Amino acid sequence: MAGGRAGVADLRGPRLLNSDEVKRALADQARAHGFDCIGVTAPDAISLAAQHFREFLDTGAHGDMDWLAREPERRADPRGLWPDVRSVIMLGVNYGPDEDPLDILKHRARGAISVYAQGDDYHDVIKKRLKALARWLAATANCEVKVFVDTAAVMEKPLAQAAGLGWQGKHTNLVSREFGSWLFLGAIFTTLELPCDDAETDHCGSCQACLDICPTAAFPAPYKLDARRCISYLTIENKGPIPHEFRKAIGNRIYGCDDCLAVCPWNKFAQEGHEVKLAARDELRAPALAELARLDDAAFRARFTKSPVKRIGRDRFIRNVLIAIGNTGEGALAIEAERLLSDASPLVRGAAVWALTQLADRERFDALASVRMATETDAAVREEWMLAGTQS
Repeated sequence: MAGGRAGVADLRGPRLLNSDEVKRALADQARAHGFDCIGVTAPDAISLAAQHFREFLDTGAHGDMDWLAREPERRADPRGLWPDVRSVIMLGVNYGPDEDPLDILKHRARGAISVYAQGDDYHDVIKKRLKALARWLAATANCEVKVFVDTAAVMEKPLAQAAGLGWQGKHTNLVSREFGSWLFLGAIFTTLELPCDDAETDHCGSCQACLDICPTAAFPAPYKLDARRCISYLTIENKGPIPHEFRKAIGNRIYGCDDCLAVCPWNKFAQEGHEVKLAARDELRAPALAELARLDDAAFRARFTKSPVKRIGRDRFIRNVLIAIGNTGEGALAIEAERLLSDASPLVRGAAVWALTQLADRERFDALASVRMATETDAAVREEWMLAGTQS
């Protein structure tokens, strides 16, 4: 068949559409379903990325994200996830913010939540769009489809680069000439053979702004990330206490970190003529730390309904809030940390101890320590008290 092997019934008549026509129709449908960019690649297009991924795992840079290390061969080739896949359709949604996300870092008494988490959970939003588009393709082209959005063993960023949506920048995230570093990605695997797009090339040049701005030096080299040092990992994936060496550098970032994304020079194109499709909730833009510190489990769930923040749970979130409170330099907030010394969660109590070491006067801190140490049963919290005592 001219133009490719794929053929679909044209609803306007008996003629079959060739694969190029299918692809053009798919692009139109993608835009109609709220996607800002689309590209197609072959399932065997990312062999080099798979090698880099194995090196990442071998160095232990994935930290406690054990799910990344499970069945790495399935990530290395989409056919390991679904042997019948013939084309990978990559799609992107612009979530570029309408203001500088780094401005909040100047307001220490307010919490900085990563841009992507200030609205409804993108997994739910994007998956609905992907499923609708995939249903259209399956019905129109009589093919099989599967959809993925950051929840399966899919290497979205290398596949997106192979499909021409952008390139993996020195911060390891996808960068687009049209949308900067602000793209949510989703994938549709299909048994349909479609013409592939050209892969995007690297346009970072000599710029290393994303590396220089990282507060915790999480990039040992360009294009390499040590997740164990990344604030996004520390505040989201990390289930235990935040290591002492990173606490001051975290500042008021209470969920994720946008520094390396926000400083990318290509972001200027994300704001020019593009609608912000996933708007932030006003109450999540710059919430007061004192208010957040008072959230119990029910209030936390209500506050973050439909938000990705909800997934880390109240205790980890309050841990983050307490680290931020300790970094404010505002002694008046010590009362919030002092109240949380009685919290049911050892994770929260330990973070409260550290916050008090930063804010409370020595006499008050020593008085609290003498009382609390007598009843504290958790080893990690006791260690926080003892470490604080050695710093007096």
